[in-house]
Amino acid sequence: MDKLMDNRWVIRIIALLLALLLFTSVAFENKSTPNTPGGWSITSDYKDTLTEIPVNTYYDEKNLVVSGVPQFVNVAIEGPSGVTKKAGLQKEIEVYADLTDLAIGTHKVKLQYRNISDKIQVKIEPAEITVVIQEKVTKEFSVEVDFVNKNQLEDGYKTEQPVVKPNVVKITGAKEEIDKIALVKAVVDLKGVKDTLIQESRVAVYDKNQNVLSVSVEPSVVEVTVPILSPSKTLSLNVKQKGELAEGLSLLEISSLPKEVTIYGPKEVIDSITSLEDIMVDVDKITENTTLEVSVPVPKGVTKVSPEKVEIKINVEKEEKRSLSDIPIRSNGLGDQFEIAFLDPSTGILDLEIMGAPSILNGISPTDFDLYVDVTNLEIGEHDVDIKVNGPQNITWVLPVEKAKVSISEIE
Repeated sequence: MDKLMDNRWVIRIIALLLALLLFTSVAFENKSTPNTPGGWSITSDYKDTLTEIPVNTYYDEKNLVVSGVPQFVNVAIEGPSGVTKKAGLQKEIEVYADLTDLAIGTHKVKLQYRNISDKIQVKIEPAEITVVIQEKVTKEFSVEVDFVNKNQLEDGYKTEQPVVKPNVVKITGAKEEIDKIALVKAVVDLKGVKDTLIQESRVAVYDKNQNVLSVSVEPSVVEVTVPILSPSKTLSLNVKQKGELAEGLSLLEISSLPKEVTIYGPKEVIDSITSLEDIMVDVDKITENTTLEVSVPVPKGVTKVSPEKVEIKINVEKEEKRSLSDIPIRSNGLGDQFEIAFLDPSTGILDLEIMGAPSILNGISPTDFDLYVDVTNLEIGEHDVDIKVNGPQNITWVLPVEKAKVSISEIE
């Protein structure tokens, strides 16, 4: 054996046999697996499904509306493994419906595709769709506000008229859908609301049966402001004079406009308030008819007063004097077992000098004044007591005497 291996002709024959064996092996592989011109294997097929491929629609979008086109479709692909790469095809393939030459009405349309190699077999699911082409219409509609959970507002709270910005929207859609519109509204939830509410709300469009219509709304979102009023109470305003008018002037009128205001706040606070603090007006520097704007006092715990400011009207006139005669003086606080006699003035009557605006003085008579002495708890005998006067507002007066001498005795 060693002698054979040492023979170089034997070595050459073995090398030739090995070369023939290698050639035959390569030739067989090339024959069983032919190549494309680009070098890709075409005998190993690849199958897969591309999901959620969007569908593009081509038509006159300015004047027409199309319905019936699915948003997504699935696409089955089959082809050589070298060119059928799912990740790339998912991005590149376009599925579309070409409606450019179709008239208004209902049509059956085959979906088409592009941007994919012609070596790949494509099957779209669904392959055919039914579309409806309609005339496009745009109209303007007012937006109403629809409250939900209104019954869950706190006790005593209520809503005022809501404000919508913008309050008119443009709605575009098929003429048939536009003609069905019965209500355009923005929904606001009032659950737990205690203060004025400002929120953005999406606009919804309904037919008469409360079905949502498939239309386009511009803008699709509006701002809604809902004023929320807390429990309230209306109270009168009291205006009082502070200081003195200049000499020679008389106060004709001092009043507020309006004469009442409304206070708002928690129910327990509002219920406990029966009156407002007096508005004090300083008349020291008033020389003519004047109108002032003053703030309304806000009681503790009250969240709001309306209005916040009021006008105070001050009218003055040049002061005049007038005398009233024979005004009787009565007694107050005298027991039933006693009687009183006036010693000074002995007649028990007085004249009174009054001052005020002429327009007020003209309507004044002695019966508008009440002169009296308070003899409550006085013992039997003579007493000097103060003479007191009750008279109309915006009038001043001067008594000829400040005191009266009276005698109290027991009835026999």
